Amino acid sequence: MSAIDISVIISTYNMPEWLEKVLWSYQFQTFKNFEVIIADDGSTDDTRILIEAISLKLNYNITHVWQPDAGFQKTKILNKATVAAKADYLIYTDGDCIARADFVATHMSLRAKGFALSGGYFKLTNSVSNIITIAIISSQNCFNTNWLLQHGQPKSFKMNKLSTSKLRTRFLNTFTTTKATFDGMNVSVWKEDVIKVNGFDERMQYGGEDRELGERLMNNNIKFKQVRYSAICLHLYHDRPYKNDDAFKKNKAIRATTKKLKSTFTKYGIVKPKG
Repeated sequence: MSAIDISVIISTYNMPEWLEKVLWSYQFQTFKNFEVIIADDGSTDDTRILIEAISLKLNYNITHVWQPDAGFQKTKILNKATVAAKADYLIYTDGDCIARADFVATHMSLRAKGFALSGGYFKLTNSVSNIITIAIISSQNCFNTNWLLQHGQPKSFKMNKLSTSKLRTRFLNTFTTTKATFDGMNVSVWKEDVIKVNGFDERMQYGGEDRELGERLMNNNIKFKQVRYSAICLHLYHDRPYKNDDAFKKNKAIRATTKKLKSTFTKYGIVKPKG
């Protein structure tokens, strides 16, 4: 068994201001025996400087895995981060997702052999995203619906995602119509299961690249458990300039092949064929 129980893999690209808030959210986790691996898809020195500075203030270990900027290559850096992870169990999330204090503890307590856990996120407006400070994260006010409403977040049914009632969250997880899938902003899985299917398909760019890995896991008899109302993170607002139709079409074709062939392995993943 690993000395570290969980490796939290956080993907990022040139969003140091958001990443700083996210990294502070892990300082206040109730479960402490974890590490953070930052999967950095080519950020400039601003991100490296932030990580070096903040590492001196935090009580958990950060490993910064970086690759040069060559366009959207998130799947490649996630594979590198997966290999670098020291724990047997992995949480995948993003550098724009602030974790509630029980986030790691929830993934830890619900993990089970043969399963992956599928979480979600609660999207914040741009104005609310900008006013969240370290002090607000420390107090956990940003997860309080009254605080959010007072600061301009529109009221919606999705605020149920922020409930701390175990009875309500169990009910909502059971009866939600949203399918449990591998969504890279909030999902956890055993490292050995990711290795068995050879990680992320590195041909894929933005648009369902994480779900394709989930489909191979399912084809390999890994069941997905719904925890979208239990494992809670807040999604900080940002634009997505890397979205493009060509990438979506390419990714869709790869996913269609995975489904049709019931693939459990990609030769474009962590281990590449020789020659």
